[in-house]
Amino acid sequence: MEKGRPHWWDDAVSFLSNDEVLSSVISQYPNEGLEGRGDIFYTFTRSIIGQQISVIAADAIWARLVGKVGDITPENIVKYTQDEIASCGLTRPKASYILGVANQSDDFLNQNWGDLSDNELHSHLTKFRGIGPWTAEMMMIFVFMRPDIFSPGDVGLLNAVRKLIPNLQEKDEITKFAERWAPYRTAASWFLWRTLDPVPVEY
Repeated sequence: MEKGRPHWWDDAVSFLSNDEVLSSVISQYPNEGLEGRGDIFYTFTRSIIGQQISVIAADAIWARLVGKVGDITPENIVKYTQDEIASCGLTRPKASYILGVANQSDDFLNQNWGDLSDNELHSHLTKFRGIGPWTAEMMMIFVFMRPDIFSPGDVGLLNAVRKLIPNLQEKDEITKFAERWAPYRTAASWFLWRTLDPVPVEY
C-alpha cells in the first residue's frame, strides 16, 4: 500500500496545469497534494464518520472515538459495543457499519489490491454494509490512491465545479465535463476540493 504522495502526482499536476479551468487553481498550491496513509481500515472509518456531516463535526467525532478506543484498528473496535461506539457522536447505523466491517476484517482487508481494476475494487468495497458509492470512492482516492476517480455523489466536488464554471449545474453534465481531466481525475478532485476548504481534505 503506497504511502505519502502518489507516484503519479507530478505527472498529474503537469497534465492538469495545461487545463484552462484548473491551471490557475493548481498554481496556488505548488507544494501541496494528495497524501496517503496506507491504512485501509483507518480511512474506511474516517469516511463513514464523514458521511453527510461537516468536516468540523466529523473531526470532533473522530477525536472522541480515538479517545475511547485508541488506535483505529479492527482489533480495538471489536472490543466495544455498538452503543459504546455510537456514544462518541455517531449515529447507531454508522456505529454498526464500523463494527460490522471490523468483525469482517479478514475478508475486507486481505485482497490482492494491485490485481483489482477500479471497477473490481469498487465492487469489493461496496459489498460491505454501510459502504456506498461515495465512501468507496473516497477510499479509492485517499487510501488506494487510484489516479482517475471522480465522485459524482460528492456535493463539494459538484459545488467546486459550479463555482468555477457557473453554467454547469446538473450532476450529469458536471460528471461528463470532468472527463476532460482523465486519466487524472483524482488529482483534479483534490484541487477542486482545495478551492472550497482552507485546509486539504483528508480521510
